[in-house]
Amino acid sequence: MGVANDERRQLCDLLDQIGPDAPTLCGGWTTRDLAVHLVVRERRPDALAGKLVKALAERGERIEAELRAKPWGELVDQVRQGPPKWNPLGLSAVDETVNSAEFFVHHEDVRRARPGWQPRPADPEREEALWKALSRSAKVFYGRSPVGVVLRRPDGTEIAARRGPRTVRINGEPSELLLHAFSRREARVTFDGNEADVMAVEDLRRSV
Repeated sequence: MGVANDERRQLCDLLDQIGPDAPTLCGGWTTRDLAVHLVVRERRPDALAGKLVKALAERGERIEAELRAKPWGELVDQVRQGPPKWNPLGLSAVDETVNSAEFFVHHEDVRRARPGWQPRPADPEREEALWKALSRSAKVFYGRSPVGVVLRRPDGTEIAARRGPRTVRINGEPSELLLHAFSRREARVTFDGNEADVMAVEDLRRSV
């Protein structure tokens, strides 16, 4: 069915299991906050517009409040069902391109906020999909870096995310590199480069 669909399903199963008040890695969000975000993103463009257009902010806040008040199982089911037919994200090819990274990162946001978490077993299909997603977006994530940034996976393949006078190389599996790009401190990566340059990349606000 694809990586995006698998990550959505596994995330929703985990949300059902741990409930609406569990922590995540998303800047203080609970699992309920995360679920509301995903429903708004796919099903409520009117609420999403409120984050961009001041005149629509009150309506957006009201819609989000209504979603937060829904029974937990109903809210998770809306995430599980995915986008409605009118949303282009409902097309499987678009879903795979746009949502593989989104749902992987948010799945890990919930997993890695729990004590004793461990990386999941390797999945070549998932790693390839996430590498493709990273290839499309790396220059956006690292575009503000004051030094060059190269992302390197274990087989030696690299993405030049940012060119500069000096270079920091970030090493890891594609999934871990993607988490680093999304500013998740729990990403298991290593660095090659000048210590000050590595710190500059680590301190960079990277999420898009």
